[in-house]
Amino acid sequence: MAADMAKIYEVAVKIAKDAGGMIREAFRLDQVIQTKEGAMDLVTETDQNVEKYITDMVEESFPTHSFIGEESVAAGKKCELTDNPTWIVDPIDGTTNFVHRFPFVAVSIAVAVNKDIEIGVVYNPIQDQLYTARKGQGAFVNGKPLKVSGKENLGEALLLGEFGADRNPENFKTKMDNFHKIMLQARGMRSLGSAALNMCMIASGVNDGYIEYGIHIWDIAAGYLILREAGGVVLDPSGDAVDLCSRSVLCGSTDKLCREIASKVNHVRYERD
Repeated sequence: MAADMAKIYEVAVKIAKDAGGMIREAFRLDQVIQTKEGAMDLVTETDQNVEKYITDMVEESFPTHSFIGEESVAAGKKCELTDNPTWIVDPIDGTTNFVHRFPFVAVSIAVAVNKDIEIGVVYNPIQDQLYTARKGQGAFVNGKPLKVSGKENLGEALLLGEFGADRNPENFKTKMDNFHKIMLQARGMRSLGSAALNMCMIASGVNDGYIEYGIHIWDIAAGYLILREAGGVVLDPSGDAVDLCSRSVLCGSTDKLCREIASKVNHVRYERD
């Protein structure tokens, strides 16, 4: 199995780099923009083209593997995580950033076996940062080891948070109230517009915590492993164990910091992936 995972990892990295090249070439071009579930939920031809490329490559290399992709689910394919080796892909995490040429854009690829994430690859082709992890083997950016900051106290933490595309007034108010309560004590908060890169920032020790409601499994699956392998913690915002399909996530450099954040928030419930 180890040899199989080494091959899968090698292919995942190559696919991420090639997909990143497609994104980089399209980054400065005007995009044909469509919307999905709402006016803030954007998709471009590049999202669709990149996912098709990744799908084709996975089917060619591993025809028995399953696939969960953001655009295929948006087109009506069921999001179903089984014990079969499964590729979980966001072709462009940060589509709004991509449209506005804000350089926090990434292709996110995870591979799960028996519902457990074994491989995570997040590539920001605009800044040429390749984040990688294999379960039990550490996390890296461009081949250099990653390690979280180890911050434990909210008053010393620089946090990340996202509102997402949902503009339901009640949900939006709860998120605003949460950020307000957290920010009364945190050192600061930033919003980069990419769940995968948010998690990689914590893995890098640049930021210390991150919370979001309304994300999907393809947004966080790769970042989950990268952050865990860098020594970080990933939970449900309630403080319970994380469920990657539950559409909510709380991350931090330490368990203590995560639980301090969890104690201050009210929860927003979304239908599971």
